[in-house]
Amino acid sequence: MIPANEQNPVSPADLDFWSFVALANRKLATEYGFAHQLATQVLITLNRASDLVTYDLEASVHRPRGRSWSAFRLLFVIWLAGPMEPSTAARLTGMSRAAVSNLTKTLIGDGLLARTAAERDGRSVTLSLTDAGQAEMVDVFREHNEREFEWADALTEAEQRTLISLLDKLITAERAIEVRGRA
Repeated sequence: MIPANEQNPVSPADLDFWSFVALANRKLATEYGFAHQLATQVLITLNRASDLVTYDLEASVHRPRGRSWSAFRLLFVIWLAGPMEPSTAARLTGMSRAAVSNLTKTLIGDGLLARTAAERDGRSVTLSLTDAGQAEMVDVFREHNEREFEWADALTEAEQRTLISLLDKLITAERAIEVRGRA
């Protein structure tokens, strides 16, 4: 006898996110013999949540202002941490040095970033916000932070702190598993 789920397979058009996760877990275990479905579910869900929030912030806050999510991240790090070398900006934003270099050109052209020779090494440069960049970040972050609050408000304060703790634990695991980073 054929199992019910194989007699009437679910059409991809009928799947939502959670029914897809259930389907993936079942097929990975029964058809392919993979043993770590919970790990797959954790990372699929983490990825999905991150993508949803990132896309929403970019679409509702940054794109209407003519900026990308990546541009916001670069400006945000320099705004709060202060002038820095591009390699430091890449490390703090999680972007590649090439991505930071490309974004820098646009943001300098828009009058938001300045690039000056580094004091300690004339071959290196330092990125800093211009006065216009500083003003834009203060303005945009007001709207960005309100949107962040709307997302986070789905959780209690205790749940938010627990989630931060769990994500921190996941992030610090990178040292133990030799994660490949961006170059």
